[in-house]
Amino acid sequence: MTPTLLPLHPVLRLTLDPVPSRRAVVDGAWWPRSRDAAIELPGLVAAVDQRLGRTTLQVGLYEHAWRQIPDRIPAPGRQVRVGRFRDADPHVVVLFFAAVEPVALLLIPPDTAAGPAERALARAARHTAGLTADDLLALTSLPTAR
Repeated sequence: MTPTLLPLHPVLRLTLDPVPSRRAVVDGAWWPRSRDAAIELPGLVAAVDQRLGRTTLQVGLYEHAWRQIPDRIPAPGRQVRVGRFRDADPHVVVLFFAAVEPVALLLIPPDTAAGPAERALARAARHTAGLTADDLLALTSLPTAR
């Protein structure tokens, strides 16, 4: 199955692996338009919840990869906690759910050119076992510097 951008939100740029693997470092990729988590995360949570049929309880972010990180973001019928992590991979966003494995997404920097970003979106949504986030970025010609 070829991964495609989800048509859930006209400006959301997200891919998810149709067959997630616990051996993979990421389950897909996300290309936000800015580094403002308060603006970007509600659309991501809504899309992932809809696509996976799950309810996101918390989102984990590397705190230095974002300008604005709220403690909570709005989601339908609830507030979702946002965790700030100092020792996390700056290229990964993690969504946590009740009683199921979390979903890790490769974070494509907002200022990335369309060609490399689209390659990263597609590559991260298929068979990434054995690859790190930096490997995925390098394979698609994106900078890996932290």
